[in-house]
Amino acid sequence: MTSLVADQVSYHIGARALVDEVSLTIRPGQFHAVVGPNGAGKTTLLRLLSGDLEPDAGQIRLGDEPLHRWRPRDAARQRAVLSQQVVLQFAFTVMQVVEMGRAPYRETDTPDEVASAIAEGLEATDIAHLAHRTYPTLSGGERRRTDLARVLTQRTPLVLLDEPTAALDVHHQQLVLSVARELVDRRGRAVVAVLHDLNLAAAYADRIAVLAEGRLRADATPGEALIPKLLSEVYRHRMVVVEDPVHGGPLVVPARGRPASSGAVGRSVQMPGG
Repeated sequence: MTSLVADQVSYHIGARALVDEVSLTIRPGQFHAVVGPNGAGKTTLLRLLSGDLEPDAGQIRLGDEPLHRWRPRDAARQRAVLSQQVVLQFAFTVMQVVEMGRAPYRETDTPDEVASAIAEGLEATDIAHLAHRTYPTLSGGERRRTDLARVLTQRTPLVLLDEPTAALDVHHQQLVLSVARELVDRRGRAVVAVLHDLNLAAAYADRIAVLAEGRLRADATPGEALIPKLLSEVYRHRMVVVEDPVHGGPLVVPARGRPASSGAVGRSVQMPGG
């Protein structure tokens, strides 16, 4: 896989910049988390990276070619996208939904390849027992895992995930991000995930892009991106960053109570024994 590059990308609705001159490079073998407060531009950026939206200014490149020049089928063989909201009202079974991930390969797939990809996706997301349930009868978390299984079944070198842990319990949050981490570590793929939980981002990502009001405020390792002053400013709430006593790395702790001001600044401390 070649890199996906956003070069000074902007996207506007009227006079408002939802994404404002953002530059970002997504490399093979790397998990890139995108974080920021509500309305920061995270989903818009992901839609630009996927080719679902075209930037007003700047350029998205996949390899040496501008993303908008890729044919849809060829692009679908390079990147798979988990959208924030998936609308599917027809009574497809879970297995049928997961099989949809093989659509870009319809002309070349063998039955064995299809069956193998489906089985792998069902197992990875812990939904094999739901294979014959219809999609509309699933809970929100079960639907989310089904949608992710479809993305995995696409078997692309680049995976773009918009809030993949939404509606999931703690166990399945860890499962989903572990699966994403394995795509990077064992298969050399690139993963970009929009996450709201800063500690999940710190635990699983190689790099974290911090967005606020459409602008990129940081793009660095978790330890470099998740610093109290920046987080307190971006989220308008005092943040304390401590060392994770179990796994190491940063652990973000929001101060309790109503924020005193939008300019509150956090402080970094060491946990005893950490």
